[in-house]
Amino acid sequence: MVIVLDGSNLTIEKLVAIARNKEKVELSPEALERIKVCRAMLEEKIQAHEIMYGVNTGIGEFSEVVLTDEQVKDFQRYLIYNHSAGIGDPMPNEYVRGAITSRINVHAHGNSGCRPEITLTLVEMLNKDCIPVVCQKGSVGACGDLAPMSQIALLMLGEGEAFYKGERLPGKVAFEKAGIEIPGLKARDGLATINGSNFITAISALQLYDINRWLKQAEIAAAMTLEALHANMKPYDVRLHKLRGFPGAVRSSQAIKKCIEGSDLLTGKLKQKVQDAYSMRSTPQVIGAAHDAVAFARNQVETELNGVGDNPIFIPEDKVTLTGANFQGTPVSLPMDMVGAAVTMVSVLSERRMNRLNNPALSVGLPAFLTKGAGMFSGLMLSQYTADMMIVEQRILSMPASIQSIPAAADQEDFVSMGMNTAIKNAQILDNAYGILGIEFMAAAQALDFRDHQTGKGVAKAKEVIRRYVDFLDVDRPLYPDHNKMKELVKSCEILEEVEKVVGSLE
Repeated sequence: MVIVLDGSNLTIEKLVAIARNKEKVELSPEALERIKVCRAMLEEKIQAHEIMYGVNTGIGEFSEVVLTDEQVKDFQRYLIYNHSAGIGDPMPNEYVRGAITSRINVHAHGNSGCRPEITLTLVEMLNKDCIPVVCQKGSVGACGDLAPMSQIALLMLGEGEAFYKGERLPGKVAFEKAGIEIPGLKARDGLATINGSNFITAISALQLYDINRWLKQAEIAAAMTLEALHANMKPYDVRLHKLRGFPGAVRSSQAIKKCIEGSDLLTGKLKQKVQDAYSMRSTPQVIGAAHDAVAFARNQVETELNGVGDNPIFIPEDKVTLTGANFQGTPVSLPMDMVGAAVTMVSVLSERRMNRLNNPALSVGLPAFLTKGAGMFSGLMLSQYTADMMIVEQRILSMPASIQSIPAAADQEDFVSMGMNTAIKNAQILDNAYGILGIEFMAAAQALDFRDHQTGKGVAKAKEVIRRYVDFLDVDRPLYPDHNKMKELVKSCEILEEVEKVVGSLE
């Protein structure tokens, strides 16, 4: 499949296909023509010596410094050198591929002013999988992701480094092996490559895709625990949630009910409490709130993926150049801070349900810590410790980054989004979330092995998948291999895929 980038139809799913699955991309002919028209207008303005930020002026605090014609020729090179100022290990290739995809889609509008060769080179880099080495840290998320994007732009000069066919190579060598011509950087080309929040947006898109799938697995895990605790299922009646009106709660209640269809829990065979604890009966409201947060963030991210995040912006039809702050990352970092907190919140809920499975005073007849030999054996007691440690880390990381601005560039850039901090910490929050949910899955499967009632089809399938990787805990054994297997199982989404084959989509 070839995905055509035209500036207006890039979805999160398409970005994931390009960034993670390496689908081929094309620039639409209409987009290429828009880029050419915009560049022609820019060339006219350069010849007329019109003052344009970042074309014939310095940048940041030096925006009032007007460059000579000779300086204009070399300025883009030094701009990229100066801004290639990141630090740390290389980002995953899928992050870099996502950022390149996002940048191509900005150029496709025909408002960035770069030469078409620059955009077409970015397309080639994706299709030939020649991916720049980009340090993880350095962006403050305003003026765009300048530091990481500059390491992409270095390749346009035949410099920097790139990964090609598993090798980390000098940029020039990587381009030669991939058969990509070095386009060089002329007036505006450098800034047009780096001046947007494309890393923040691409990483957020990848995370939202994964978080949606994680939330669906949180619903499967909840269904398993509800079965094991003989929950009252009235709180999952969709009519209840439709009356309140939140779409996420409606979705969540339906998903959990799907997993439990066919269970004795729904027939009145099992004795149930009139009203269960909050961690059991308010699961649709809590996971639903996370779904709603993800939906808002998704709208923001897809708007950004299809917008013109740049400065200045050139409007050929009006022959004008507008300077502004469309590079500002706050429209993405603010909702993504909320999403990170939502993942932590759902993880806390998961741990509270797992606690009820372990605690003999709360587990409706299950053995203490889910072991037959309490006293001699400790069962899943320490699994809860592990989950608790990861939750505390998540809570620390859930402090919003979008309120942490530190002024830079002699106070010219005196409010920044810190969106890269949001992206980095959300990756850590999600990594812990896989482990926490894996532990609930493991505990729920253990608990269900002590029950003899008919479970729902979705619940039965989830337990079957879990038992392919982790055996019933008959006598105590080291649990860290089980924890790590469960974490990887949740991350792989195998449980989700198998359950959806049985009960249909949980979306």
